[in-house]
Order: sequence, then structure tokens, then C-alpha cells
Amino acid sequence: MTTFRVKEIWRYPVKSMQGERLEETVLGKGGIPFDRGWALRDATDTITSAKKIAALLHCKARYLEGTNAGTVPHVEITLPDGSAVRSDDGDVHARLTKALGEDVTLWPLQPAEDSEHYRTKVKPSSPEELEAGLREMFAVEPGEPLPDLAAIPPALLAEVSEYASPRGTYFDLYPVNVLTEASLRHFEKLTPESTLDVRRFRPNFLLEDDEELSALAEFDWTGKKIGLGAAELDVDIECMRCVMTTRAQEAPGLAPLPRDSNIMRTLVRETGHNLSVYANVAKPGVVKVGDEVKV
Repeated sequence: MTTFRVKEIWRYPVKSMQGERLEETVLGKGGIPFDRGWALRDATDTITSAKKIAALLHCKARYLEGTNAGTVPHVEITLPDGSAVRSDDGDVHARLTKALGEDVTLWPLQPAEDSEHYRTKVKPSSPEELEAGLREMFAVEPGEPLPDLAAIPPALLAEVSEYASPRGTYFDLYPVNVLTEASLRHFEKLTPESTLDVRRFRPNFLLEDDEELSALAEFDWTGKKIGLGAAELDVDIECMRCVMTTRAQEAPGLAPLPRDSNIMRTLVRETGHNLSVYANVAKPGVVKVGDEVKV
């Protein structure tokens, strides 16, 4: 039987910016502590991401120990030109706006009760406009199907139809994302001309195996529990992939990844848009790099 282990643990201090690797974490009901603890809002005061502002992926963020921004620590952001700005700097909004070419403000996580903070301020005015927006978000070309949104639990789908993220979080849908190297190997065979990297898929946990598998291994775990160290996850659905997987990434100090629309063409054709799985935390606990995964 194949043995899977935790190879990498990832946390993303600012939604859609480059993340930071951890050696261990205390996984809680809300996922990895302070994951997506900050996000940007656009000129309409709606939470935004690299789905709309691609340059976010050219920025890096890290937490500043010993600081307090209320719900989360402060962050330091390295901008595309290599300069740095802190979330508690007086000119942080202006510098981010200049670096990204969009009018933005930086926000720490707000209480779930603050519905207006999370509400999407500008909504499609017709079914046709809604479909056009979804096609842009998922980088779907004419003639290609949209992902199967019916896979999302109805209550959660209703939540993210009204709000930019589930209230009280800056996640797209779920608090935890799990990806196996087996899936990356499989996908590399499907698109050998592409430059693949775990950073394109932004998981919380990257899992290695002892057999050099080439398969969408984690898809078989949907509807099951998996143990990571002392924690347990309820694996719920496959992760629907969007335009972010195709974006260029050129953050300071990191190997550049080119823009590559072929990644989405392959996802649509071969995996039904999906790669990796979403999960909720069933049992909190410590997870370390090297921990065995139990299905």
C-alpha cells in the first residue's frame, strides 16, 4: 500500500500573494492559523484576488512576529520592485496601489458578523453577464464547459454568491487544500511543455508518496477522513481551478513562472477543471513535515 507523508506546509499571509513554508502547524477548525489573514479590497470595496489583479502574485508576504493587528499579526510585503512595506506603515495603501496599478486597500481579517466587509458590492445584472464573469474567472474559452458548481454544497454556494469569501475568512471556499505530488506527476505528463510548480496550485499541504505514483490520488479521498499527524480532515470536494493557475509569477527571490494558458486547457480537457481537494478540519492537532497520512 502506498504511504503518503506531509512534504510541505504552506501558509499565505495575504490572499493571492506568495506564501511562506512552515515546518509544523497547529491545525485548527479554521485551518492553519493566520492563513489568508489579510486581503485587499478594490475600488468598489470588494475583497479581490489575483483572479482580477494578476500582479498580486508578484508580491511576497510574511508575518511579523510579536506584532498585533487585532485578529492577526502584521505583515511585511515585498513588492515586485524588491522594496518592502509593512501593514502598519502609514502609506501602505498608496504603495500597494502604485505597485499593482489598481486602487486597493489592505485589510486584516474582520469578524464574521461584519457582513458588509465581505459582501460583493457589484453583482452581475443578467444571467449572460454572470456567465461571462465565470468564464473570465475560470479562464474558459468559447465551447468549453464551465466547472460543475453543483459540487459545492448549496449553503456554501449561496454564501459565496453573496459574499466575496465565506464570512469570517478570506478563503475561496474551504479552510484547507491538499495536493499530492502524484497529481503533479500525472499533470506533468499531460502538459509536458508547461512549467509546473506547486506555487501555481497554492495548497496548504503537499503530500509525497513512496512509490512515485502518477495519478490523481487525492480525488479518491473525497467523502473520506484523512489523518495528518494528530489532526484529521474531512475531504469534501475536488478543487475547481481558475485563471490563477495560468498567471505569471515573478516575485523577488523566487524562480519565475511564465504565463501559460495551456495549463487551463489541459485542466478542462483532462481533469474536469480540478486539481487537489478541499477539506474541513474534523479534529484539530499538530501537523509536521514528515508526518504520515492515514486515509
